[in-house]
Amino acid sequence: MTNPITDHLQIDMSQATLNSVTNLDFLTKDRLRELQWQKFEIILRHTYENSPWYHEQMVQRKLVPSDIKSFDDMYKLPFITKQILRDTYPFGLFALPMDKIVRMHASSGTTGKPIVVAHTREDLAVWAQSVVRSLRSYGVGPGDILQNAYGYGLFTGGLGLHDGGQALGVTVVPISGGNTERQVMLMRDFGATVVSCTPSYFLHIIDKAQTMGVDLRTLPIRVGAFGAEPWSDEMRKRIEADAGIKAYDIYGLTEICGPGVGAECVHQNGTHLFEDHFYPEIINPETLEPLPDGQMGELVFTTLDRFAMPMIRYRTRDLTCLISEPCPCGRTIRRMQRIAARSDDMVIIRGVNVFPSQIEAALLQVEGTAPHYQIILTREFGGLDEIEVKLEVQPEDFSDKVREIEAFQNRVRHEIHRVTGIHAKVSLVQPGSIPRSEGKAKRVIDKRII
Repeated sequence: MTNPITDHLQIDMSQATLNSVTNLDFLTKDRLRELQWQKFEIILRHTYENSPWYHEQMVQRKLVPSDIKSFDDMYKLPFITKQILRDTYPFGLFALPMDKIVRMHASSGTTGKPIVVAHTREDLAVWAQSVVRSLRSYGVGPGDILQNAYGYGLFTGGLGLHDGGQALGVTVVPISGGNTERQVMLMRDFGATVVSCTPSYFLHIIDKAQTMGVDLRTLPIRVGAFGAEPWSDEMRKRIEADAGIKAYDIYGLTEICGPGVGAECVHQNGTHLFEDHFYPEIINPETLEPLPDGQMGELVFTTLDRFAMPMIRYRTRDLTCLISEPCPCGRTIRRMQRIAARSDDMVIIRGVNVFPSQIEAALLQVEGTAPHYQIILTREFGGLDEIEVKLEVQPEDFSDKVREIEAFQNRVRHEIHRVTGIHAKVSLVQPGSIPRSEGKAKRVIDKRII
């Protein structure tokens, strides 16, 4: 099958192609909308004709593609959710036969069957384009050395950054996750200028470097591309101070493609979405009604040129708002407020909605805290919810004086209450005692008896 919009794409890009790809960030609003609509008409018809599940959903709603006459009609179309992807496991949402599919990825499946996604060669080229645009927005280009510490394999992070970095012409070190001492050694010996991984894993790299007597601030590394988990501005500041780098957000999710759906620019004032490939909406998660730019709600994406497994109105569960005001960098694609919370990460403690990122932000406001913590939720049978925050303390600030420890705990408790409105038990633990993760950090341990 050929597609007039994407059949010219290649993962290995010439300099002229790289420039034309980056120029997509600066389209006029009218040209962008024209391109989006041209792509959407093609992908909606393709999905209707080739995805049995989606065809059935539209038939039930007595819809055909020609009923959608503008983006204002998007509300008529059904949503796709993570549960639907699980229910159609493994290949129920594929819209092309297997001989057109060149790669599959899958989520970890920690809560059940994994979510499986598929890509054609052209789909992978679009994905690589998006990662190229992400890296260029950080000021990365040929001559840089990218140490890619995202996990390779079914997880999208490793191969996503690998293909994009290679297409851009940077030198990619495909080290994957783990073996943290080796990470530090190669970062120093290879002269890496860029690192990509989860922010929580980079914190572990910082800790390991310190124990090895390596000061990351003296190394050539200057850029971090961090994503795959929510992280706060307070954590960003801590990373930048401890490593001497600029820490940028790269946004993505397996269901849409992986890293590269959006990225910050050097101004770090919102995540630019590559909306010529991924059409964004914000909805009220309760009423499902669309919300205007500037209003907080749930982020929804439609993939405009992914043919193996199109996602039309996929509910991400990520909470954010769209920013349409111009960015100082000159990019005209809209930004979103950086994702700091997911609706399915939210926990309810005695009727109060709390996000782990809120607790993280509170902790890092207190001098002497380390960015390593766990939230333990308990409930005795018939009793009230209890929350305990286990927190590591910086080695130089750890004291054995009872009065000093109690004063420090009180400061942390006060800050958590100020930010979240809840009273939490705070337990201080020795440096290095919170388990480290090579991938996404497990921040919440729910031991409640339901």
